[in-house]
Amino acid sequence: METFLGPEAMRAWSESRRAEGKRVGFVPTMGYLHEGHTSLVRIARKMGCHAVAASIFVNPTQFGPGEDYERYPRNEERDLAMLSAEGVAAVFIPGVKEMYPEGHQTHVEVTGVSQGLCGAIRPGHFRGVATVVAKLLLIARPHVAVFGEKDYQQLAVIRAMARDLDMDVEIAGAPIVREPDGLAMSSRNKYLEGEDRKAALCLYKGLCAARDLYAAGVRVPEKLVNVARARIAAEPRAKLEYVEARDPETLSPSLPASGRMTILLAARVGPARLIDNITLEGKAA
Repeated sequence: METFLGPEAMRAWSESRRAEGKRVGFVPTMGYLHEGHTSLVRIARKMGCHAVAASIFVNPTQFGPGEDYERYPRNEERDLAMLSAEGVAAVFIPGVKEMYPEGHQTHVEVTGVSQGLCGAIRPGHFRGVATVVAKLLLIARPHVAVFGEKDYQQLAVIRAMARDLDMDVEIAGAPIVREPDGLAMSSRNKYLEGEDRKAALCLYKGLCAARDLYAAGVRVPEKLVNVARARIAAEPRAKLEYVEARDPETLSPSLPASGRMTILLAARVGPARLIDNITLEGKAA
């Protein structure tokens, strides 16, 4: 497995693989990897990628004032070992100066799908995400880039950006990977200890309550949202930020006639800000 610190070396690696006729996959990460990340590598390979690259970069521009940029968990040695074990061929590990050299003044902003939800809670977050992902895709030059569906709004933002800017890359979404008890895997789960870890399960329990009501034939978004909200509100350690039903494709509050919808939520449990979602679809009972 090769590692690259500079954009030129990473781009040269990708271009050489392309010249050999290989399909290049790419998995951007902020490090502190878990099974959710490694599943993205396997999905890229299943999509026919002969060579899969990854990046490790904690992007400062997507963190707001008072957020956890400085304390965001990091363990580069462990991350590299995990990527190597998955057969990743190359890893791009730039520093902030490599990604944002002196004089950097260009940003990418996606409107529409970035509005509301986490976009309302974290102003500027998705501008930082879109900017860094655009740069990473231009550097890594993949045929396919894989992102997790846990960050559902982020995935929608990246898909819109790639489409609107005519980027020659397929953006693939990967299913949420959960702990055995249902908690969505996240690097920020490291912040959860003791009772906070137990309390964090209320997010998944809320989604399951909405899922069960939907399976029973309920299609009224407010009822599904309310049952999820009530389950989370019953946990005193959880501070709910939002629970909303959105169109799975556009993230519009106006839902399709099919009744298909995605319930998205965010809450703080102890020192951790956690997000989760579930897409509901199927015939009424």
